[in-house]
Amino acid sequence: MGRLFWKFFFIFWVAQFVTAAGVGTAIWILRPQHFPGHGLVVPGSPPPEFSGTEALPPPHPRPPIPPEMSLPLLPIAAGSLVSLVFAGLLAWYFARPIRLLRGAFAAVVSGEIDTRVGSAMGGRNDELADLGKDFDDMAGQLGDLLNAQRNLLHDVSHELRSPMARLQATADLIRQQPERGAEFAERIVRDTERMDRLIGELLTLARLDSGIQDAIPESVDLGEVIADIAEDARIEAEERGCTIDLALNGELWLHGDRELLHRAIENVVRNALHHSPPGGLVRVAGQVEGNRLRLSISDQGRGVPDEALDKIFQPFYRGGGKTSGGGYGLGLAIAERVIAAVDGQIRAKNADSGGLVVEIDLPV
Repeated sequence: MGRLFWKFFFIFWVAQFVTAAGVGTAIWILRPQHFPGHGLVVPGSPPPEFSGTEALPPPHPRPPIPPEMSLPLLPIAAGSLVSLVFAGLLAWYFARPIRLLRGAFAAVVSGEIDTRVGSAMGGRNDELADLGKDFDDMAGQLGDLLNAQRNLLHDVSHELRSPMARLQATADLIRQQPERGAEFAERIVRDTERMDRLIGELLTLARLDSGIQDAIPESVDLGEVIADIAEDARIEAEERGCTIDLALNGELWLHGDRELLHRAIENVVRNALHHSPPGGLVRVAGQVEGNRLRLSISDQGRGVPDEALDKIFQPFYRGGGKTSGGGYGLGLAIAERVIAAVDGQIRAKNADSGGLVVEIDLPV
């Protein structure tokens, strides 16, 4: 039984107790011995002075019952008044927070996302207070989602505006200088590929957020997946003089979508490689501990401010809130959603020796 049940029980019990005490007290005050001739006599029993030898005396008529004893108006009135007071207090006690919640829901529906009811609940400590806290949490998460959606639309429009403007400018140049059509065509292809890559990542992010998965989950050898990723990344690493080191212990098997897991870990590895200084080291370590598979991907870059460690998994976040640079800021966001889809966790922290460490925890 919860706290709300015991509150109901205690209040009802007190109401009944007070009512019963009031009625009993009134009846005791108005008991029959206060009226002469109305003592309690068992029907058919002889009077106390009867010896048993003489004949029973004829019954004497008793005086009529006083009007105030015919109906206990005072006990009824007292009990009704007490019950009315307790019922009113009880109804107010439980109706007030419900009325507050109804008003808060109406305010949220009208667009006031910053509405909160926790402070209006006072010092309550029951299920209704918990419901108010849950409402505040829901309103907070809803506000975060709406803000994220607005930021996402803003960032997408910003990212698409630049290549679209270049395409339009290139088309004008082709009309003015048709002899340079081949050169301008390469620019068009390059910008078209960038837009196609951005739209592809946005579609992947949207499908992951909606829980839609095309592929059927399968048993995946994550060690093999990581080896393929490292092999492809070494080509880019060599150009920058960086090194990719693998430290995988044991068989790393799990259940999931191989393609999405490949993309998620590749995004993290390439992010580490992108932020590594020339000649730096990117280390990928993995091992099984109990029924969990733990990966660690670290670099030797500048790291991330502590207050931004959670923000780097938000779409279009690229350090300091900037939306310019080589990528779109969607890689880690996609990785976070892929890992969450297989009941895993991903988090980032700054290494003591410098650089960023991304830890991935997956079920075996």
